[in-house]
Amino acid sequence: MSATMHNLLKIILAGILAGATLPTVMSGCNDCDADECCSPYGYCGTGDEYCGAGCQAGPCNDIDSTPTSPTNVSVSDIVTDTFFDEIMDQAAASCAGKGFYTRSAFLEAADSYPLFGREGSIDDSKREIAAAFAHFTYETDHFCYIEEIDGPSKDYCEEDACPCTAGKGYYGRGPLQLKWNCNYAVVSYDAGFDVLSNPDIVASDPVIAFKTALCIWMDSYDMHWSIVEGYGFGATIRQMSDGWLDCDGGNSTAVNVRVEYYTEYCNRLGVAPGDGITC
Repeated sequence: MSATMHNLLKIILAGILAGATLPTVMSGCNDCDADECCSPYGYCGTGDEYCGAGCQAGPCNDIDSTPTSPTNVSVSDIVTDTFFDEIMDQAAASCAGKGFYTRSAFLEAADSYPLFGREGSIDDSKREIAAAFAHFTYETDHFCYIEEIDGPSKDYCEEDACPCTAGKGYYGRGPLQLKWNCNYAVVSYDAGFDVLSNPDIVASDPVIAFKTALCIWMDSYDMHWSIVEGYGFGATIRQMSDGWLDCDGGNSTAVNVRVEYYTEYCNRLGVAPGDGITC
């Protein structure tokens, strides 16, 4: 988990314990040293996480913070029924994901993230969609699984970092298999809907399931940025929860399978995979 996410968790925990509604930008950098920046979330430090976009005070980087406007690309024209169904059709008829994951649920969720697939060139749009669906496919085995296998038997609660709701499990759910209470907390903060106190909703509401995945993609891990800035699909693998371990030899098979899905989907969408496809 990145330092930014850890900082967010501190904010989330404080807000939850206080029963407060969290504002978009937090302030709390009165004690920063002269060479430190006040991050968008109210923490002191150096580097892009603190001094980059959204920096509140200190030696902030000169970054254009003008909001980006989405292009006129139609995500629904890229994620066609055929594209979606060809992935889903590879899941067994007995899979829990059959009838849960739908193209319409994905498109409804995507409406909440207007820059997804709509920033940069048309090739960037297609690569981003291919990349996201490559990870969705790997994490859920072609949209077969809604929840992690044997998830309820696994302990994904770290109460020293952020709270856990009594009687709830924080095992993998949704297209990117969101897991750990702290990651549920970050998504609750970033997306603005509460999956920390009600994690089960990710496995019962397909639109929420896709929204959590797109929140991870766009905000929590910012894999969108890696594609638009040209770092390539390999960077998105490294940004996955355990991707840095896989990329450093922990599971080369997982890396290769993700790359295979990505190149396959790029071919389907008629776009070159680009540079940096593996990590």
